[in-house]
Amino acid sequence: MKIRDRQEGLLANGDRHLFDIAGPIEIRIHNRRTISEAIVLPGNVEPLLGSIPLEAMDLLVDPKMGQLVVPKDRPYIAQTLIL
Repeated sequence: MKIRDRQEGLLANGDRHLFDIAGPIEIRIHNRRTISEAIVLPGNVEPLLGSIPLEAMDLLVDPKMGQLVVPKDRPYIAQTLIL
């Protein structure tokens, strides 16, 4: 993974830091995939997946089960809204 850029970020406690942006990275979940970038955080931090990659892979969040699911009406291929 290659560091491509730096970006300022605001943490929940109000601290501002410069973070490395790495990529491209390939994300695969279930039978879906997308290409994205990643913000490199210091220390042993659990990675978070944002709404843009989730939308690109056409995945839904099931809050009751605490997992990502493929929509039942399009299980084999992701659907994208193109305007």
